[in-house]
Amino acid sequence: MERIYATYWLETGDDPAHAAEVIAGEQSSGTFVALPTETPELKARAGARVEHLEVLGHSAQPSLPTPAPAPSGRYTHVRLTLSWPLANLGPCLPTLMATVAGNLFELRCVTGLRLLDLQLPPAFAQAYPGPAFGVDGTRRLSGVAHGPLIGTIIKPSVGLSVAETAQQVQLLVDGGIDFIKDDELQADGPACPFDERVRAVMRVVRQAADKLGRQPMVAFNLTGNLDQMKRRHDLVLAEGGTCVMACLNSIGLVGMTELRRHAQLPIHAHRAGWGYLSRSPQLGFDYGPWQKIWRLAGADHLHVNGLRNKFSEADDSVMAAARTVLAPVMDSAPMTAMPVFSSGQTGLQAQDTFDGLGCADLIHTAGGGIFGHPGGVAAGVQSFRDAWQAAQEGVPLAQAAQQSPALRQALEFWR
Repeated sequence: MERIYATYWLETGDDPAHAAEVIAGEQSSGTFVALPTETPELKARAGARVEHLEVLGHSAQPSLPTPAPAPSGRYTHVRLTLSWPLANLGPCLPTLMATVAGNLFELRCVTGLRLLDLQLPPAFAQAYPGPAFGVDGTRRLSGVAHGPLIGTIIKPSVGLSVAETAQQVQLLVDGGIDFIKDDELQADGPACPFDERVRAVMRVVRQAADKLGRQPMVAFNLTGNLDQMKRRHDLVLAEGGTCVMACLNSIGLVGMTELRRHAQLPIHAHRAGWGYLSRSPQLGFDYGPWQKIWRLAGADHLHVNGLRNKFSEADDSVMAAARTVLAPVMDSAPMTAMPVFSSGQTGLQAQDTFDGLGCADLIHTAGGGIFGHPGGVAAGVQSFRDAWQAAQEGVPLAQAAQQSPALRQALEFWR
């Protein structure tokens, strides 16, 4: 029988084995009281199984508020693996989310819980096509065959008019940028309407493509309801665009899977809101299982934060996230997506990013790091590009700066 496997970090004030059985029952055929209809045969067929339980340690205080203290006065930390028969839900991502990350977080016996890993049977890859473009398709559409896509975010995030946004894009494409994205805060506000913005920006991009011989990729933020997103996608496609963007936690799994069914362009997936799912180490998700679900749903690009970022995430967590995006979803279905590095990025992070990932299959975006370059936008783009060339060739950054005025100026400014 095909099964789904989920591994958790669990904290409980209860006996760990009992807590594991409570969770397994709540997330499958059981409830708070034994029922005659949950026969041994039904439980054997449909019940979740405790596959592994390993005690890791103890603490004197619970990580989460609890209505009653632990009887023993201490809280046990365990690594727990549960499994479910695929027949309980079929290959359905929304029901999968309810199964592996649903009510179990709220159970009385749970004082801490984090999803660490998720292993799925091949039926999910048969039901969900995954990324339509991924790394190879993104490189083909952007004309960037090697190295990272050097990218940026329109800044300021909001407040610019359509004409001002197009002017920013003109500066970027004149500077040789590979990739531009809307900020997650800018979708279809009345001060900068989506349709007008797409038409104005694409006029600039098409003209740039004629000069460059390749078209910079622009990810237009089409986040909205399903009908809006489909219509907005079609406008981008009609205007010759090569990418759309959606905020995953805003549109949900159904929105994403339906957008993937409709889309003929790469989907740049923004993880806005990721902090509320992950920032507490005692609650929520690790990035690995979370991004796996969204890749199945169809994300071609996935944000992973950036090294020495402006947020709270540690560098080792950032690199681990990026590596999971490039790792296979399962052996039979790689579904490789492109990691997107962002947040306080400049050329200073290029070498460590390249070393940590072991390749340059990524989009490296800098908003302030390009727009804030003392030499202007074109110099900001060039400094980023020169830093990455040095990283890939194994040339120290200071040495590379001797041959690149834009990089030298950037190093003096950013340090």
